[in-house]
Amino acid sequence: VPIAVSLRAAFPNGRIAWLVQDSFSDAVDAHPDVDEIVAFHRSNWTRWWDPTVAMDAIRWSRTLRNRFDLVVDAQGLGRSGWLALSTRARRRIGFSDARELGWLGCNERHRVVAQHAVDRMLGLLSAAGIPRKTDLRLYTSEAARTWWSHERARRGIGRYAVLAPTSRWVSKDWPAERWRTLAPELLTRGFDHVLFLGTAAESGQVDAAMPQDQPRAMTLAGMTTVGQSMAVIAGSDLVIANDSAPLHMAVGFDRPLLALFGPTNPASVGPYGRDSCVLRSDEARRFSGHYRDRSIGDRLMRGISVANVLAALDAGMHRIGCSGEPR
Repeated sequence: VPIAVSLRAAFPNGRIAWLVQDSFSDAVDAHPDVDEIVAFHRSNWTRWWDPTVAMDAIRWSRTLRNRFDLVVDAQGLGRSGWLALSTRARRRIGFSDARELGWLGCNERHRVVAQHAVDRMLGLLSAAGIPRKTDLRLYTSEAARTWWSHERARRGIGRYAVLAPTSRWVSKDWPAERWRTLAPELLTRGFDHVLFLGTAAESGQVDAAMPQDQPRAMTLAGMTTVGQSMAVIAGSDLVIANDSAPLHMAVGFDRPLLALFGPTNPASVGPYGRDSCVLRSDEARRFSGHYRDRSIGDRLMRGISVANVLAALDAGMHRIGCSGEPR
């Protein structure tokens, strides 16, 4: 998002397109600095070694040819490098150390030294002579806002907290029983409702994290699009999440938040500018392995207790760095 803002400031009359996986396009298509979404249908091409699938992907990549003057590969992977090359743009800016030989797709390669992912991406622009704008604001579509307004009224939802108890890896998941214990405690601290978010594939995991016989704790897992989930987060009074997309959405909507971290380093991938909102155990801070190591289980996340979360909430840690009203 800050790259789109920076490009708009640098090229106010330019047309800015964002190439994004189709299932995530809702996350950015309402942004005022983005003119066009180019949807990448990743699920269609997972079997890339199949000649028919490969040819279909190549044919699609040719639709990018000669449409752009400037391409920024902020992902730095083999796939994004291939797509950058496919555009044949005169300037193709990327990382000199892009993984999977992704640097081959760019003709302007820069070495960027920065710890946080946001600073690393913005550093790519700075190295290319494009001034950076650190603006992470997110936007929801009118359709998503209208849906949530009607749904909220229908369900009689008042002041609410959002809990996002899932992630893509067990090592980053806070235990289900602790979410079950936390939710009722939030209802005694001024929240009328607690809403659980997750994808359809995560519905079982979300159900396991929900308290029983508590009508003011509701699940929206599998019931929302990405854009609708963003609308829910935008109107919330608190977001508590693992290292996952809802956490960064909370940053983009300037919401009060608490971030629960285990094996991943919040200095690199944490809520940008909201370091004081992060909870992490001492064991996790000493950890030097990789979050994909399945032997970790949820051990590092178990170092964060429900009492730790409630103490942080009572101390107002969730509001540090948050300045706005619900958007």
